[in-house]
Amino acid sequence: MKIFDKLKHTHHPKSAALDLLKYIGPGLLVTVGFIDPGNWATNLAAGSTFGYALLWVVTFSSVMLIIIQHNVAHLGIVTGLCLAEATNKYIRPALARPILGSAMLASISTSLAEILGGAIALQMLFSVPVKIGAVIITAVSVFMLFSNTYSKIERWIIMFVSIIGLSFLYELFLVDVEWGTAVRGWVTPSFPEQSMLIIMSVLGAVVMPHNLFLHSEVIQSREWNLEDEHVIKKQLKYEFYDTLLSMIIGWAINSAMIILAASTFFKKGIVVEELSQAQELLTPLVGNSAGVIFAVALLFAGISSTVTSGIAGASIFGGFFDEAYDPKDIHTKLGTLLSFIPALLLIFVIKNPFQGLIISQMLLSVQLPITVFTQIYLTSSRRVMGKHANKRSTNIILLALGLLVTGLNIGLLVSLF
Repeated sequence: MKIFDKLKHTHHPKSAALDLLKYIGPGLLVTVGFIDPGNWATNLAAGSTFGYALLWVVTFSSVMLIIIQHNVAHLGIVTGLCLAEATNKYIRPALARPILGSAMLASISTSLAEILGGAIALQMLFSVPVKIGAVIITAVSVFMLFSNTYSKIERWIIMFVSIIGLSFLYELFLVDVEWGTAVRGWVTPSFPEQSMLIIMSVLGAVVMPHNLFLHSEVIQSREWNLEDEHVIKKQLKYEFYDTLLSMIIGWAINSAMIILAASTFFKKGIVVEELSQAQELLTPLVGNSAGVIFAVALLFAGISSTVTSGIAGASIFGGFFDEAYDPKDIHTKLGTLLSFIPALLLIFVIKNPFQGLIISQMLLSVQLPITVFTQIYLTSSRRVMGKHANKRSTNIILLALGLLVTGLNIGLLVSLF
């Protein structure tokens, strides 16, 4: 039985505005993956190397993410199944098992990057060695997942995202931003010399396999009555508003990272290649408080993204057994640990954090097309979605985006060698 089933009941909203407010939340958990430590590194490199010129990439990637995440959320609402469960139910085992197995490896890869980001933040703030910091981040994340209900975790994540957003808002007040140039950068595509690798990195890192599994799972916390077609339509509409708002928040935070880097490092001709380097350089350029707040925001980004990666890993593992996410269930706990423990062990084996991030990106690049096209197959099927199956125009858009994301990730993978 789903942990979210107890939230399903015949719903009589007092007002549309109140209903919409109650629906906000699942999309913000997905946003965490959009502002994880890997994105930080890419955004800082984009801003420090090319100034405001690549802000359009964040705009384009946000639109792309809205479409793909909106589609996978429909799967959860209409079927009452997460992507992992639907894969196990509607795709023959000879294909379903390798799909879910590769997704589990992608979850481990994601956890590696998220844990590493939090550990780097602890090193910035308290001079904690990265390996010890990784253990601390893992332990805190496991505690949060094992000791809290979904609703409590969601509130924690919303608070963390708010802290990250406010941190960058504060830092933008400390620097001299060329807002006219920034606005043009948001809406005007440009391809500066030697910028393609960073453009591919920003776009390729936006759609992450674990986020597709995550969104289809957590969206079900807002289901009230799957038998009532009117209610289903209402949830599909509110889900879009939640996804749209959440992705706009992600767009704003990612934009703030690029603007901060452009307004500080690019003006000084400094190219930032590592997160710790950014914090060290911010302090003399903007002030000690800026460096501290940067590290604090990174810490919350690391913890929150590790937690959501754990939920996704548990959801994927539960799919093998036709079970949904349930913190009290043994398969959910095993899935969480299977996402975290191998990632933690890899951090101890890998000699340097940068190498770890490269390995994680390689695994994600290989697995992402598998998840994206599995999603498109399921949401296109009338056997799965009934009359809510994708329209032909929707399929064309999704296939085009799927091919684009696949091409970008293949290009990024090739560039790593």
